Amino acid sequence: MYWYDLQKKDFQHKDKKMAPKTREPFARKIFKGVLFLELAAVFGVYGLFHAMNSSRDFRGTMNRRLPSVLDLYYKSNEWAGIYGLRETDQEAWSAKKE
Repeated sequence: MYWYDLQKKDFQHKDKKMAPKTREPFARKIFKGVLFLELAAVFGVYGLFHAMNSSRDFRGTMNRRLPSVLDLYYKSNEWAGIYGLRETDQEAWSAKKE
């Protein structure tokens, strides 16, 4: 580049106004973080439901540790039209205690 090329270009920023910074990159990071947390929660809840749906022993553990979560599991199955799980689990756990 020669000196006359530099003179033709306008490197003076005094007269030009800069565009204000947008918050778009920050908003994108927040959106990606929230989306990741929601996906992690969905997969976590699905994993918990699958574990409770496949193992009566795990449901017994949930009954001892988090009975409200187990009650929600039973209610969701009843809403789906699957009845009798609560009663069969109670019978199996009472027979196991005796």
